[in-house]
Amino acid sequence: MNATHFYHLYADDTQILGFCSPSRTASLQEAMSVCINEMSQWMRSNRLQLNTTKTDILWCATSRRQHQIPQTPTRAGYDCVMTARSVRDLGIYLDADASMTTHLIKSASSCFAALHQIRAIRRSLTKPVLLSLIVSLVMSRLDYGNATLAGSPSYMFDKLQSVLNAAARLIFSKRRFESVTPLRDLHWLRVPHRVEYKLSVLVYRCLHNLAQEYLCDDLRRVAVADISSRQRLRSSSTSALIVYLQLGCPLSLIG
Repeated sequence: MNATHFYHLYADDTQILGFCSPSRTASLQEAMSVCINEMSQWMRSNRLQLNTTKTDILWCATSRRQHQIPQTPTRAGYDCVMTARSVRDLGIYLDADASMTTHLIKSASSCFAALHQIRAIRRSLTKPVLLSLIVSLVMSRLDYGNATLAGSPSYMFDKLQSVLNAAARLIFSKRRFESVTPLRDLHWLRVPHRVEYKLSVLVYRCLHNLAQEYLCDDLRRVAVADISSRQRLRSSSTSALIVYLQLGCPLSLIG
C-alpha cells in the first residue's frame, strides 16, 4: 500500500492524516514534512504563523507493531517535532496503540475533580440543585466523546463507572463503600450502556439524515450500498450497515 495522506480543517486547528504499510513509514513521514512546510509557507504569505510548539505527531499502530513506529523527529517548518505517545484531539485523547487508556484516565480525573468541588458545598445545596450541578459538570464530561470507547474491554469502563457511583453516593449522602442501588432511582444507565445508547442514537440520526452530512454519507445500509462483492451475500438482505472511510472504501460491517 502506498503512503496516502489527507487533511481536516477546523476553526483554529489543522489536522494532516495519513496511512501506509509498515514498510513505507519513512515515505509517509517525508510526505507529512513536505505538507507541513507548504502549509507553513502559505500561512506566512497570509501574515499567519504556524505554532510548532502546539504541533503534535502521533503514529498509531497495534500493540504488536509499536516497535515499527518511527522514533525519529518529523520536520515541521523550521523545527523538529518528536513522536508523542498520546495527543488531544477535539477534547478526546488518542493513544498510539489506540487503547483509549489516556482518555479514560483524564476523563475520570476531571470528573472526580468536579465532584470534589461540589462535595465542598454539598451542605449549602438543595437536592435538585445538587443534581443539576452533577449533570452539568460531571455527567457532561463523563459522556463527552464516549462513542469512541465502543468495543473497549469491559474492565476499561471501571474508572468511569466509579465516577458514576461516586456521583450517586454524593446525591444520596451515602458513604464510600455503600451500595450503589441509587443508580436505579436516578434512572442512570451504567457506563457501557451509555456508550451503546450514544451509538444507537447516532446511527438512528445518520439513517434518517438528522446528523451531519459527512456522518450520513459514511454510514449506509448494505442493501443499498453499491458494493458488487456483497450483492450475493446474505448480508445484502439484512439491516446490516457499512461504515465507509473518507476515501470512499468500505471500512467495516456492523449488524
